[in-house]
Amino acid sequence: MADMPSHTVSIIDSLGRGVEGLYSLEELKAKLAAGRQLRIKLGMDPTAPDLHLGHSVVLRKLRQFQDLGHRAVLIIGDYTARIGDPTGRDTTRPVLDEATIDRNAQTYLDQAGKILDTSPDKLEVRRNSEWLSKLTFADVLRLTGQVTVQQMLHR
Repeated sequence: MADMPSHTVSIIDSLGRGVEGLYSLEELKAKLAAGRQLRIKLGMDPTAPDLHLGHSVVLRKLRQFQDLGHRAVLIIGDYTARIGDPTGRDTTRPVLDEATIDRNAQTYLDQAGKILDTSPDKLEVRRNSEWLSKLTFADVLRLTGQVTVQQMLHR
């Protein structure tokens, strides 16, 4: 990336932030050439009763993968919706009760189902409470030791 203009490097850094991995076209081709079904994941925190228009962009991309024989995985951020999130805001979003989170999650699934193929072999739905609720306080402290306060504030 040393030979790229700084604004291009900034864009690439921005796109890569908060994602587990970025695949180049070559890597995607190699994964597809392996001939196995891919799992394409999208996480959404059910903090509002409805999806917004922007969700349709990624949902349509997931549907394209489904139509090509791959499996979409919707990760409902029920656990993270319980804690609020100040990302990009001056105030935290409100902490929601479990009933509201479940109701919002169901509307998300109903609305996403208008775009996605909801057959069990095409769509998997998971809740992040499946793994996050198992963390102990010591686990959380170990995780926080992996990043600096400046990195957390930046995110």
